Amino acid sequence: MTVPDATPTRGRSLRSTISSGGELRLELAERDVPEPGVSEVVVAVEASPVNPSDLGVLLGAVAPGTLRPDGPDLVGTVPEAALPLYRDRLDKPLPVGNEGAGTVIAAGPEAATLIGRRVALFGGSMWADYRVADAAAVVELPDGVSTAEGAALFVNPLTALSMVETMRAEGHNAVVHTAAASNLGQMLVRICAADGIGLVNIVRRAEQAQVLRDLGAVHVVDSSQPDFADRLTGAIRDTGATLAGDILTAMERAQPPLTSYKPYGTTVHKPVYIYGSLDFSPTVIDRKFGLTWGVGGYLLTTALARLGGRGVRPDAGPYAGRNHDDIRLELRADHRAA
Repeated sequence: MTVPDATPTRGRSLRSTISSGGELRLELAERDVPEPGVSEVVVAVEASPVNPSDLGVLLGAVAPGTLRPDGPDLVGTVPEAALPLYRDRLDKPLPVGNEGAGTVIAAGPEAATLIGRRVALFGGSMWADYRVADAAAVVELPDGVSTAEGAALFVNPLTALSMVETMRAEGHNAVVHTAAASNLGQMLVRICAADGIGLVNIVRRAEQAQVLRDLGAVHVVDSSQPDFADRLTGAIRDTGATLAGDILTAMERAQPPLTSYKPYGTTVHKPVYIYGSLDFSPTVIDRKFGLTWGVGGYLLTTALARLGGRGVRPDAGPYAGRNHDDIRLELRADHRAA
């Protein structure tokens, strides 16, 4: 192992445990820092964003009003009705934090050149003092990107980029995106504008619509307005979008008129992907459309594997062929919006 002097052997890691009795416990547990393998590095974590996916692991379905200190820990109560959702994690302390960035402080002999370099990494356990990872899984940060900016290199940028690549791979030409004013949504606006891809953005408030228009979005529809359905149908018709967040009826209505009546609607396939878990209420499908459609989940890691993204790196998968200055712009924009 190649290490500088005084490399730490112990470090803290945030753990979240839901007990079979319904108690949520958050604790900073001190643990040994593993020695890096031949091609591994030890990263001193300096920054890590809080993504919605992190909150799912961190808090589960805890009742917020029950959170309270218990010595150095924080505890709360998960409703009994929600416990079956967490069957496979009950009584297991889980590490938290999907992505982050920091400085390599130790490394195996095959990764020694990375010592002292700032890197970003993805894959969990990032809300900790130190993280051991394979050198092939970390991305060295360029001088123009701060550590805080680079900590958000993966989840939002790669999700947005992979959505565009999924659209292409499945033979679509444009996308409808709900929650369009989110960090990821704003990123998607810039990516689609740069690539000349039609994008229909759905927001809930006028001020959100203005944010997207200021970024250059062409098609922005506000679901709080009385003419929402007509405007959405018109935007879909203008862009030819057939891939969406959760808008099936409008996509069916936006298809060109059929030369003859078909009781099952058009033959254009209209897939809808659900990629977030902020709302656990039932997904309602109001069947006012034909039968050539599908609904499924969207998970970044699965999408990357399907698209051939071997390793999460800026020179592979959806990042391939993109200008590094464009990637830096996305990182900075995501960091400022967070």
